[in-house]
Amino acid sequence: MHHSRIGQATALAFAKHGITRLALADVNPDALTASIAALEESCPQVEEVLPLRMDVRKSGEIKEGVARAAAKFGRIDIARVIDINLNGAYRCHKEEIGVMVGQEDLGFRQGRGVIINVASVYGLVGPQNPIHQSAYAAAKHGVLGLTKAEANSYASDNIRINAICSGYVTTPLIMDHLAADPQSPVHQQVDLTPMKRMATAEEVAENIVFLASPMSSFMHGAAIVVDGGFTSF
Repeated sequence: MHHSRIGQATALAFAKHGITRLALADVNPDALTASIAALEESCPQVEEVLPLRMDVRKSGEIKEGVARAAAKFGRIDIARVIDINLNGAYRCHKEEIGVMVGQEDLGFRQGRGVIINVASVYGLVGPQNPIHQSAYAAAKHGVLGLTKAEANSYASDNIRINAICSGYVTTPLIMDHLAADPQSPVHQQVDLTPMKRMATAEEVAENIVFLASPMSSFMHGAAIVVDGGFTSF
C-alpha cells in the first residue's frame, strides 16, 4: 500500500463501523506501526490486529500474507487492494480468491467475501500530463478491466468485486509536494475539479466501507467515483 494515509483511514473506518479483527498489509513497516498505534488510540474495541509486511511485486509475500490472515482469523471477508499496478492487483486477487472460494457462503447479503480495488480517476479518463502519467493511467484502466472481468468470473461463487476511483487525496506526501512545487500538475487537477479541493482520506475510506458492507450487496463489477466532479465533464 503506497498511500499509507488512506490505508490507515480505511482501517480506522472499518473499526469505527464495528470490525474488531483486522489484518493490515503494507510494504512500509513504519506505516504499519503508525496504523496500529492509531487503532489502539482511537478504537480500543478492536480485539486483534495482524500486521503483515507485504510487497505486492513478490508473489511469495502475498501468498504468505493471505495464508497468515486466513489462518489467524479463519476466513477473509474483505480484501482491499490499493494503489498498485495491474500485475500486483492480479497477484493479490489470485491468493485472496483462492481462500474465499473455499469459505462458507454467508448468504446473498454477505456471500463468501468482498474485494475492493482502489483505482483512480485516471482509470476512467486520460491524464492532462501524459508524459509523466500515461503508464499510471494505463495500469488503472487495467485494474478496472480486471475488476469487471473477475466480477463476471466469480459472481456464481458469491464473491463481490468492485472498485473505487478517487482523484488526489490530501495525504502528507501530496501536501508536501504541492508546497514544494507551485507548478505541479496536481494544482491543475484541483483547479479542474468543480469542488475545488482534493478528497480527504476519510472520504475515500467511508466509501470503501460502503462497498464492503451489505448495503452494497447488489453492486458487482462497479466503480464508485469519489472525485469532486472531476470526471463530470
